[in-house]
Amino acid sequence: MPATILIGAQWGDEGKGRVADSLAAESALVGRYAGGDNAGHTVVVGEHVHKLHLIPSGILHPHVLCVLGNGLVVNPLTLLREMDELAATGVDISPDRLALSTRAHIITPAHIALDRAAEAARGKDAIGTTLRGIGPAYMDKTGRSGLRAGQMMDVEGFVEALQQHIEAANARLIQLGAEPLDPATASQDYVDAAERLRPYLKDTSSLVNDALTAGQRVLCEGAQGSLLDIDHGDYPFVTSSSPTAGGALIGLGFGPTYVDRVIGVAKAFATRVGGGPFPTELDGPLASRLRGTGANFWDEFGTTTGRPRRCGWIDSVLLRYTAQVSGFTELVLTKLDILSGFDTIDIAVAYELDGQRIDSPPATVRELERVVPIYETMPGWSEDVSGVRRPEDLPQALLNYVDRIADLAGVPITMLSVGPEREQLVRFRG
Repeated sequence: MPATILIGAQWGDEGKGRVADSLAAESALVGRYAGGDNAGHTVVVGEHVHKLHLIPSGILHPHVLCVLGNGLVVNPLTLLREMDELAATGVDISPDRLALSTRAHIITPAHIALDRAAEAARGKDAIGTTLRGIGPAYMDKTGRSGLRAGQMMDVEGFVEALQQHIEAANARLIQLGAEPLDPATASQDYVDAAERLRPYLKDTSSLVNDALTAGQRVLCEGAQGSLLDIDHGDYPFVTSSSPTAGGALIGLGFGPTYVDRVIGVAKAFATRVGGGPFPTELDGPLASRLRGTGANFWDEFGTTTGRPRRCGWIDSVLLRYTAQVSGFTELVLTKLDILSGFDTIDIAVAYELDGQRIDSPPATVRELERVVPIYETMPGWSEDVSGVRRPEDLPQALLNYVDRIADLAGVPITMLSVGPEREQLVRFRG
């Protein structure tokens, strides 16, 4: 059985975690391929709400081997905290079930300090990073000065390299007006982390390829969203990795001939955290209604940061673009329950730029900031759909809305989410 790649089709936070949880039930191996603990996937199982930042959602299925691939940047302290939280709920997180690539890069205390200092220095031009050290870690990776997880096999050598790294970063921190770090103090927790994580360090590319050649289903679990891709997103308001289909191949180390499904996940509306263009952004009562109050974990507040998300109508121009970039074979549409009760719902079907209608994103981020969305208005529905489990029981207005999005995106929609829990994922025409 070949590989499935799961990708966020917007700016992240689309509900990939619960979709990954569903697909993991049919998979033997689930691998994370990009990003770090700046991402957050929420999966609800009974009374437990699991908020996963590094470990794939497949860990909640006892038969699944979970892999943190070479494309990740990993904070060992965050990883261990997440492992301990899962173990406390009875989840098996033994080395037989969880593997960390020796080629993944390590996020250090210096990376976190540099992230905070650089963002503060940008002032009003701040990108809106999660301040988790992701960008600096990827900069060191591409600059060939980073630390790899495999170095933790030799704990003493790893700590020595970590302290040298912190000493080198201090010059940059001082230049940015921040306090330098004490290498010995800053690296102390990493000594214990390296000892604990050594049994989990493996050649994960071999694990993935062994599963594929054995005919087992592999799920590549994406984090963040396509519009945050370092190449294909609205640069510079992007992440430092590639949360698109190409990133999955690089970040887990296998070839494209194994891939038979590329599933994009999109909300039934749009949200974004941090800076950057957002053509369909709303404000006032409509935005507040989409966002929620924050009283519930599924309201529009970041899993990782807790920041309120910017909210707006769905943008089919950008959705069509991300479908093309990754070659989606199907789409999953989430949070349709939130739209219940709207009299009408808008879909951006094109843009106007300098008096001209355009049907694809403009070439530069500055132009994207100036576009005016052209909307098509559709009837809403009043029914509470959170209890629906069969597509034939959904309101006709909702079905019409879903069909229109599929038509505009050029991709069939095969699953619908009508709530945050496992059983609220409805198989739909696929």
